[in-house]
Amino acid sequence: MISHKTRATAAALSMPLMLGLAAAPALATETVPNTTDTTASSTVTAKGKEKRSARAKAPSRSRAPYKFGTKKYNQWYAKQYMQYKYGWGKKQRRSLVNLWNRESGWSQHAHNSSSGAHGIPQALPGGKMASHGKNWRSNPETQIKWGLSYIKGRYGTPNGAWRAFQSKGWY
Repeated sequence: MISHKTRATAAALSMPLMLGLAAAPALATETVPNTTDTTASSTVTAKGKEKRSARAKAPSRSRAPYKFGTKKYNQWYAKQYMQYKYGWGKKQRRSLVNLWNRESGWSQHAHNSSSGAHGIPQALPGGKMASHGKNWRSNPETQIKWGLSYIKGRYGTPNGAWRAFQSKGWY
């Protein structure tokens, strides 16, 4: 919930001085929303009413239903992260699963020795993923974050990346 601050209006403060009164009457107040509230999970409408968005929580290993680094964990993490970061749901998820099934089988250790492509998204060269973490060679979370960022920047959505892959054989 957004906190509010109460402040005296300028007119109420200056009125006794302009009239030459010694004692100030009770101060008129207005309620002003606190503009320092920057949580991503709430917005304020023009009428000042708070509106909650249905934004997902950031994925956390402690909440994961699967063992870190397994195919199921990697898919679970991608599902959680793409919803949290980009707001992509089921329709986009299906394309991402299809794409990365074909590219790497969701293995963070996948490596194409002829091209040098590496990891779940098959980054070429694999070192590109270092922009998202030093552990890019083996950490599926780093690879997934980089891969989704690449898809967003180049194709807009996983559906766009999947369409490109289907027509070209790569993305």
